[in-house]
Amino acid sequence: MKGQTENQFGKVMVDNDVIAKYAGATAVECFGIVGMAAVSVKDGLVKLLKKDSLTHGVSVKVNDDSSLVINFHVIVAYGVSISTVTENLAHNVKYKVEELTGLKVSKINVYVEGVRIID
Repeated sequence: MKGQTENQFGKVMVDNDVIAKYAGATAVECFGIVGMAAVSVKDGLVKLLKKDSLTHGVSVKVNDDSSLVINFHVIVAYGVSISTVTENLAHNVKYKVEELTGLKVSKINVYVEGVRIID
């Protein structure tokens, strides 16, 4: 299902991949986020994704009321407050995605899959 908003001119439909890519790009700009993570269910392995693969660590679901639920799988920097970093990520992504799409973000789930020392 695609996110959709309506106004006097017609409908605007935004694909979930567009929202995921924008949300992923916004997330990696946040202080303390090293990158997005890909979790292999089969092996239980977590790997850091390249900047080109931002949508693989993000999933977007559109509810019946056209609100968005965004899930992030991230790797955070060693030595930062995980709760502060994730709150900052959720706040920034919510604001920027709502501004871009005009759709309400009802929930953001952040799954910290690992910690990495920044070189």
